[in-house]
Amino acid sequence: MLDPAFVTGVPNWIDLGTPDIEAATDFYHGLFGWELVPGGPETGGYGMYQLRGRTVAGVMTVPEDQGQPAWSVYFQTPDADATARTVEQAGGTAAFPPMDVLDYGRMGGFTDSTGAYFGAWQPGTLTGLGMIMEPGALVWAELYTPDVPAAAAFFHTVFGWQTDAMAYPGGSYTMIRPAGSEDADSSFGGIVPLDAVPSQAEAGPHWLPYIAVDDTDAVVAGAERLGGRVAMAATDVPEVGRIATFTDPAGAAFAVIKPAPME
Repeated sequence: MLDPAFVTGVPNWIDLGTPDIEAATDFYHGLFGWELVPGGPETGGYGMYQLRGRTVAGVMTVPEDQGQPAWSVYFQTPDADATARTVEQAGGTAAFPPMDVLDYGRMGGFTDSTGAYFGAWQPGTLTGLGMIMEPGALVWAELYTPDVPAAAAFFHTVFGWQTDAMAYPGGSYTMIRPAGSEDADSSFGGIVPLDAVPSQAEAGPHWLPYIAVDDTDAVVAGAERLGGRVAMAATDVPEVGRIATFTDPAGAAFAVIKPAPME
């Protein structure tokens, strides 16, 4: 489970790159109730999505000729420059080198050794998301990759992640937990073979953020009404919850889950 303490290596930020912030805001406000706090010139127009006054995501304009609409997941680091060096040593590449974001923190963007983009956030005055593990906020993150062992080894080198195999009928799911953790309940995400889910394979290697919801079926209906596409219909996963995956009207992929009741 995600922890607001944001220990090293856990997701502490997500953001959306989209060609039309106004259209994206209409969609996510209708779906989750998110409100846009626009960014000023000093942030290059980078805005924040908030729910009940707490930040749940960032959003920025990415013109269509500069990149595909996508959600990005950022991971906590105490030293973004050291993370950049380790990424390269582990076989990854820098999409852009670490840079200061006012006094909020320092960030870098990278591609892992299997081709999936991710970010690293070194907190300054902004420690991370203001809301997690609640309806309308980040609760889980999945990496879709063509090589699960290689991805696991890469992120073990970069962030010290530990992995556990969770069996399910017909296979197993690779769970991720932070360095040094002994409790499986500290897992914050998973690694999935890219070819295991056809709707995700279309996008190539990538991270998929999960947003917690109270009613998965209502979100499916809402996404379709608001112009999104349902990639995977609402599905029950025993002892996990009821999940569904989507692309928003611009094509950015995300997922939702109504978590199963805690025993």
